[in-house]
Amino acid sequence: QVQLVESGGGLVQAGGSLRLSCAASGRTFSGYVMAWFRQAPGDEREFVAAINWNAGITNYEDPVKDRFTISRDGAKNTVYLQMNNLKPEDTAIYFCAARSGSILYSSSGSYYFWGQGTQVTVSS
Repeated sequence: QVQLVESGGGLVQAGGSLRLSCAASGRTFSGYVMAWFRQAPGDEREFVAAINWNAGITNYEDPVKDRFTISRDGAKNTVYLQMNNLKPEDTAIYFCAARSGSILYSSSGSYYFWGQGTQVTVSS
């Protein structure tokens, strides 16, 4: 059974940085796409970034381009989201997601494995 466990969230001031981790277990993720989504109170879950596990190809939501970086460590079966120059509007619960294949879908409905989420709060 696939399990995704996020960590690394917290409270940070605007302009600061955080690195989120998503530890994956239950299988190897070769041939999978891993993604990060976020959901702020009252908002729908929105796409942040995705990575093709095999090729390392990435895709980002426009507001986080040049500030966030998604990466993976095959030896640790872990996906990371490095977040720099954080803004108050980045405040949300961040979720890790996975699906088989190679296409970097940005729709949450396209992913069928999910973690429980980690809270990120950015103060102004």
